[in-house]
Parts: sequence; structure tokens; C-alpha cells
Amino acid sequence: MTERQDPRRDLAEKIAGEITLSDDPGATLRKWRTDFDVSQTELAGELDVSSSVISDYESGRRSSPGIGVVERVVGGLLDIDERRGGDRIRQYGRVLSAGFESDVVLDLREYSATTPLERFYDAIDATEVAEGSRDSITGHTVIDSIRAITRLSSEEFYRMYGQSTNRALVFTGVTRGESPLVALRVVNPTPNAVVLHGLEPDELWEHAPKLATIDDYSLAVSNADLDGMLDAMRELP
Repeated sequence: MTERQDPRRDLAEKIAGEITLSDDPGATLRKWRTDFDVSQTELAGELDVSSSVISDYESGRRSSPGIGVVERVVGGLLDIDERRGGDRIRQYGRVLSAGFESDVVLDLREYSATTPLERFYDAIDATEVAEGSRDSITGHTVIDSIRAITRLSSEEFYRMYGQSTNRALVFTGVTRGESPLVALRVVNPTPNAVVLHGLEPDELWEHAPKLATIDDYSLAVSNADLDGMLDAMRELP
């Protein structure tokens, strides 16, 4: 298999690399454990250790985990995910198969049920500044706007945007919102909703609401903590 044909292996390498190279390995381990929605108790049971061992590593009370411990932890998280149906591995695989790196597409989810847009906005503490004709979404895609702008070609932008029909497209690291919204104009059909993260309503590019109205999508802004926002989005059905 090529690298892009084995999302479990690719994801395992990514997680292990992040933990091993992190200035705070415990915090990085905790980030991935919570991303997989696995409790300390569940992970400890998978590894046949006490919950205090996981807690000690995550809090830094134990010295940084060696590569053997990291490999066991990563394998445990992936095994749990596979028994649950493999949603997290599959979502990561979708990002890879679409040709995007995971530090450009920060999260990509399909929901088990159609979710009202109002509920989505409440979860991420977003303020709607322009209303669209569609009031629900079936998933979300979160994009690091700076990395996307500096690393993606126009063709890749188009492909990424075009895969977001009936979804919420969330851009992080936004200062005014001009660049992503202008680029969005070439896409048809448009997402049901666009969220610009990192600014308040009064900091938004003045033409943004008008563009959203013309192209008929809901536009919202949020300045919530990024990690908290991602966690809230992952808890949606």
C-alpha cells in the first residue's frame, strides 16, 4: 500500500510524532485522547494499566513517555476507534484522500443526523451576521486559513470548497474575512454556512455580509477558544 492508502498507519505516525516532538508531551497526549473521545479509564483498560498512569503522563507527574509507551497509547486509541466503527480513522482518511494535509484541514466530520444551524452556532459561540436560506448542516470542515492561503493552489482551493456542500465551512485564524470569502465566490453550490473564527462582528470585512447574501449562505463569526470550539463541534451528532 502507498502512504495515502493506509489512513490508520498515517494517523498513527502523525499522533506518535506530535507526542514525541512536543514541548509538552502529556498535553499533546491528552489532546489526542480527548479528540478520540476516550476517557482515561477506557484507555487505561485498553493498555492494562491503572488510570493514574495515564493521568500522571498527561499531567507531567511522570517523565515524558518513551517511544514504546507512545506506540502503545497510539495503538490503544486506534484500536478503540476501530471497535467503535473507525469514524476517527475514516475521517482522517477522507482528508488524506482529498489531497489535503491534516494541518490545513483541522477537522472534517459527517454528522449522524442533520443538525440545525442554530444548534451548531450555539455550540461554538458564533454570531450570525448574514442569514442564508438553508437552516441546517450535515457536517463541518475546519480549515486553517493561513496555511490554506500560503500552501494551496487555486485548484486545490476550489476542490476543497466544492466538497463542502450542505456543510459548515469554518476558517480559523481570520483577521477580516476578505480572502476566504472572495475565494468562495467561484464555488457552486456554496456551503450552507461559513464561520470565520478569530474575530468579533465589528472586526469583520464590511462587504462580507453582502457577499454571503448574494451567494446565499449563512455567515457567522466566532472568537471562542479554538480547542474548545473543536471539542464542542465533535460532540455534535
